Amino acid sequence: MSSVVSLGVHILDILGRHVERIPDGQDIDLIDEIRLTVAGTAAGTAVDLAKLGAGVIAMGAIGDDELGNFVTDTMRRYGIDTQYLRRKQGVQTSATMLPIRPNGERPALHVLGANGELGLEDVDFEAIRAADFLHLGGTYLMPKLDGEPSRKVLEYAKAHGVVTTLDMLAIDRPDLLEVIEPCLPYVDYFMPGIDEARMICKLDDRQDVIRFFHDRGVGTTVFKMGAEGSSIAVRGEQEIRLPAHKVPVVDSTGCGDAYCAGFIVGLSLGWDLERAGRLATAASAQVITGLGSDAGIVDLEQTIRFMETTETQPLS
Repeated sequence: MSSVVSLGVHILDILGRHVERIPDGQDIDLIDEIRLTVAGTAAGTAVDLAKLGAGVIAMGAIGDDELGNFVTDTMRRYGIDTQYLRRKQGVQTSATMLPIRPNGERPALHVLGANGELGLEDVDFEAIRAADFLHLGGTYLMPKLDGEPSRKVLEYAKAHGVVTTLDMLAIDRPDLLEVIEPCLPYVDYFMPGIDEARMICKLDDRQDVIRFFHDRGVGTTVFKMGAEGSSIAVRGEQEIRLPAHKVPVVDSTGCGDAYCAGFIVGLSLGWDLERAGRLATAASAQVITGLGSDAGIVDLEQTIRFMETTETQPLS
């Protein structure tokens, strides 16, 4: 199977379920489960890629701390190459506390940490050149790599025949388009959530959003839309709409990362876009049934079986 460099945000998640309130004062509420997981739009995707059988190189920044040790040790257990993770002195490994609500929603308390120190000097261009895919995950949470530095990385990858994918963690700020627009001509598969894409372009109708990004150079838009499934559209071709699976919802953390991983693996197997999207949908659906971004997925064989046998929602 193909090799993938997953470059960008690496986070330690601390998750608890189910949280219906924050206790008053110093009171204590009992909950069912607490977990630590490797997460983020680069690291979470890397773990799912490895579970699905891809050869994965993790590229990013972590702190010189116990949180960073947990991230590297866990990724190595999945067979991920962590030699390109850079230890940053004086900042902690990026981390998020996630109190998971009974409906699966996940408000977040986040420390930017080492992801804020990841810069162009930390990127190993030769490792990217040797890969089949470059997944850039975490735009808007990497202030030293966002914008022009990311453009240079993506342009280099494209120039050397590496397939490029991009996912993000968008927060509402006035420069969203300014930061990402230079990158778009070098992105083969643009893979945000639909709400993030709308936030960037200030448009609502999905077809208008698709055209907006195609007009700015994106090869294929791949919009993740939660319970409404997903949308895949090649520039100049008709949109493919895929439904979500009917599954019990525990925690939506990492579902987008799993979708990206499944889609990349589908492409690496030579599948067409619809079948790759179906694998992505199945990977995402498995993750939502457990706590944390690493839940649900066992391996490629089980995910394909899930894809072929699990009922889907009607398309709206």
